[in-house]
Amino acid sequence: MRASHERTDEELLRLARGGDESAFAALYRRRQASLFRFALQMSGSESVAEDVVQEVFLSLLAPSHGFDASRGSLASYLYGAARNQVLRRLEKERGYVALGDETEDARARGDERLRAPHDPLAEFVRGERAETVRQAVLALPVHYREVVVLCELQELSYAEAAAALGCAVGTVRSRLHRARSLLCERLREFDEGEEPAGEFDAARCFA
Repeated sequence: MRASHERTDEELLRLARGGDESAFAALYRRRQASLFRFALQMSGSESVAEDVVQEVFLSLLAPSHGFDASRGSLASYLYGAARNQVLRRLEKERGYVALGDETEDARARGDERLRAPHDPLAEFVRGERAETVRQAVLALPVHYREVVVLCELQELSYAEAAAALGCAVGTVRSRLHRARSLLCERLREFDEGEEPAGEFDAARCFA
């Protein structure tokens, strides 16, 4: 029998749902950290992130867990479940209004002029300024924030992010385009008149 680290996520889930506690523990160890980072990057709260991870893994053992391998990987499903948990919490705290895809696509096409000459997620300053970027990401509307977190910080492909969010790949692209423009606008005021201090690694902001 293969060791747990050699089994796929789907195999571990099947074993876990059959009562194999070691399989569930192996799946948790494999995916817990990335889900926690995602929830933290989305919410800005460690306590929320901890609760989200717990709820997501508990839901996997429920009869109506909803995972369908024909619709995508378990990893994408877990991100999607974590995203839904975060959104429910944000809705309670601040409210959340989703924009239609057509509106987002139109804004993405129309806002090309807002793009800064450099990508704020690939080239910005390090050190104490990292907190500025962290707060700028958290300040994004949540439907833009989630694509930045998934694609730029968690390094999911567009297809994987689309599966997690339950939308088309084109929607992920247009939202990410608009999110980058918004970040450029927000970060430009901190960057004006200053020489870049080094290359910025987006993932360092949430390490």
